[in-house]
Amino acid sequence: MPVGTPAVPEGWQRRRLRTEVWLVLGLSLGQSAVYAVVNIVARLTAGTPLGEQAAALNPSRSPRPYLDLTYQLLSIGFALVPVALALFLLSEPGRRATARIGLDLHRPWRTLADGVGLAALIGIPGLGLYLLGRALGITVEVHASALNTHWWTVPVLILAALQNALLEEVIVAGYLVERLEQLGWRPAAVVATSALVRGAYHLYQGIGPFVGNAVMGVIFAQYYRRRRRTMPLVVAHALIDVVAFVGYALLPAGVLASLGVK
Repeated sequence: MPVGTPAVPEGWQRRRLRTEVWLVLGLSLGQSAVYAVVNIVARLTAGTPLGEQAAALNPSRSPRPYLDLTYQLLSIGFALVPVALALFLLSEPGRRATARIGLDLHRPWRTLADGVGLAALIGIPGLGLYLLGRALGITVEVHASALNTHWWTVPVLILAALQNALLEEVIVAGYLVERLEQLGWRPAAVVATSALVRGAYHLYQGIGPFVGNAVMGVIFAQYYRRRRRTMPLVVAHALIDVVAFVGYALLPAGVLASLGVK
């Protein structure tokens, strides 16, 4: 177990930690994973081949622009509540949770370099895996942005990317790894669980994204276990999503078609 990891709790403390993990996941990405599993079952039994189906990310929520903007901002804000809860639960007397999981600006240039490197490591093969999945018919057509075009579209997409990055990396890379290690899980089981949860809540996009995100989960969980820093992971994840969301919103239809999306 890494240096500085708390001793395995006993008795009621252990039961309390397990219950806490289930509650945090149930209020956040665990809930998303359950819905995604049901969604992929529905897709596979719909009678339409998986490759001919589509999934829309960041949809418009109202035809009225400023009401749509309000809904978008509320959705982003409330999605970050589980992040605040996880940080609250990880905090200890004399030690902030942000310091514990490395969610800070310590050594910013090193953090940025690691984030960019991880983004390239995951993003470029990820695009290839998406195209392969589309060719094999095991990945749905993903519309990365279904927002109508307004002056606020790009800023909202950037905020959505940052929200996704914070939610996923704080919960499945930081909080979940910390708690499972506290419960005495073996490193391989910790990494596998974090990766499978990450893959599971992407199942609504098809089998390819499940595999790709599970691999990303292994890399990110291992990075966190070695470095105890989530900020580079947040940077990497945000960069990947910004490129996907904003690129989809701004690239010409011909370019998108050449990448296998419409």
